[in-house]
This record gives sequence, C-alpha cells and structure tokens, in this order.
Amino acid sequence: MLAFPLFRISGVRFSHFFLLVMFMKFRFLLLSFFMYQYSFSQEGIAVYSDYLSDNYYLIHPSMAGAANCAKLRLTARKQWFGQSDAPQMQTLSFNGRVAEKSGAGIIVFNDKNGYHSQKGVKFSFAHHIMFSRNEIDLNQLSFGVSAGLIQSQLDQTKFLQSGDYDPFVDGSIVVKDSYFNVDIGASYNFLDFYAHATVKNVIETRREIYSEYESDNLRKYLLSAGYILGNREKMTWEPSILFQLVEKTQERTIDVNLKAYKDFDFGKLWGGLSYRRSFDGAKYINGSSVSVQKLQYFTPIVGVNYNNVMFAYTYSQVVGNVKFDNGGFHQVTLGINLFCKREKYDCNCPAIN
Repeated sequence: MLAFPLFRISGVRFSHFFLLVMFMKFRFLLLSFFMYQYSFSQEGIAVYSDYLSDNYYLIHPSMAGAANCAKLRLTARKQWFGQSDAPQMQTLSFNGRVAEKSGAGIIVFNDKNGYHSQKGVKFSFAHHIMFSRNEIDLNQLSFGVSAGLIQSQLDQTKFLQSGDYDPFVDGSIVVKDSYFNVDIGASYNFLDFYAHATVKNVIETRREIYSEYESDNLRKYLLSAGYILGNREKMTWEPSILFQLVEKTQERTIDVNLKAYKDFDFGKLWGGLSYRRSFDGAKYINGSSVSVQKLQYFTPIVGVNYNNVMFAYTYSQVVGNVKFDNGGFHQVTLGINLFCKREKYDCNCPAIN
C-alpha cells in the first residue's frame, strides 16, 4: 500500500486522505491518457492493425482500385471483453476499378468508445499512372482522395449518477453533431516495393458537441513503406513500417511489421507480428519515484485466403506497468475478392496482384 507523508504548502496542512484521493484521480487521468493514445483520436476511423489484413485502402485512399480484384472487407474489433462500454468498432469497405486507370471505393464505419460514438461514410476516388512500358514490370504512381460525412454523438445521460451535479453537464440529453472532411494521399508501387503517404482530416472542422477548448484541427499524417522478398514457391516475407503524426498534439507512433506468406493449391496462408510504440509518454507514480511509460503493444495476426475468400484474426496486447485491463483486443476480418482479372505483374506484390 502506498504511504504519503504529511507536508505543508503555503501554510496549508494536507492529510493522507486528500493525497490518496488526488493519487486516485491522477491514476484515472493516466489511464484515460493511454486509452486516448491507443485509439489515436476517435475522430474519423482510428488506425489500428486492420490495414494489415489485406486492406491498405482502409487508411490510404490512393489504393482504391489498385488491385486486380475488387475487394470487399468486413472488420469487427472489440477491446477489453468483460468491461462495460469498452471500445468497439466495425468497418465495411469496398473498392475496385471503375476504368482502365481509375478506382473508387466506399467505407462505412461505426465506432463506440464509452459515452462517445461515431458513425460515418467515406467515398474515395483514385487515379493510377503506369510508368512501365509493359504490363509485366510494376511501376505505378497513384493519387487518391476520400470525402466523408461523420456524425459524432456524446451521451450525457450516463455522465452523472443519482444525486450528482455538474454545471457543465446537462445529464439529460444526447448531443449529436455531423461534419464533413477530406483525406488525400499518394501511393507508389515499384516491383516488390511500395510506399504510401496520406493526410487525414485535411479540413479544420468545428464540432459543436465539445467545448471551445476542443481543437478544430484533426489533421493526421500517415507514412508507410514495405518490401516483399523471398521465393513464392517456398515462402515470401514482407517487412513494413507505418509512421503516424497528429499535427495538433505532435503525437507520434511507429508500427514495425513482419508478415509471411505461403502459397498452396487452395490459396494462401499468411501470418505476422506487428509492434506499435509511441514516441510520447505519460508520467506516473511508481512507489516512491516517478516513471514514464510509452504506449506499446504487440499484435500477432493470422490469415487464410481460400480461393476468393479471405479470413484474418488479430490480437493486440498492451505491455507496460499501467494498463486499464489485462485482456487484449480482438479483431476479425472477413473478405471477398470480386471481378478478378489475371495477375498482370511479375512481382511479389499481394496488394496489387
């Protein structure tokens, strides 16, 4: 049990009880910080590890229609089983070619985190420019844009318990507000190498459900790159990274990923491991000292492609001394590839071929 000594500030004597209360409030704020860090802003579609389930289009609009098949993907994510009002999210996405050099897509999502929830839809368009002189060597530059309408909801009816009072909380209403925003991005695919850059929430938007202290700037920058190596007749490997930067708060994280693929007559088995770490940390009381903890978690992933059907499961586990719950975060993805054409390119490029 923690013990706090008595001390004086400006002649005021503080009791053990007062310090214990302050410490508990501090722990609550710290846990809230890590919950916020993990979700990386609940405005728009939060970036988890679902892009690794053959769905780079979910975070990069420039990948709409880039593949030789149209892709339908349904993802469901649930955090902290057994905890009431735990974060959960569902996404449904579809993208495919609409012309020889263009693609389009749509994303519908539902995101709930405690008393805050979001629903939204995004429409995407991408244009793909080929630099190679033939269809064997992949050398493609793509540009994409997504336009979305998002509704945020804050349920104040659950804020206060019976008898509580807060002058800033009505406690009897559900506040809703809708806003429009845009994502833009570019992708470059060259043989077995790829790179993506996306700016999310380009437009500064005022959401009336929050106070005037809430920033209008929701802008986030994503940079990712990867390379596929190995022999397709045996096994191929795909190391990749994803860097995220939130403009307003300067929060930064990096994902370091490694996936492996094995081809079979029925399709493909694949799996991998992702490690996410933040560059920013939060201070917390550790016994008699103050420590700093940075957000970090591991995500193993397994998947199978059976003919044109895809299934994937991921499990994320937060590591560190301060955690809201010892349980992990489960995610399931089900996909179908439609209107497939022959594989054009002689490359290890699963996101394209």
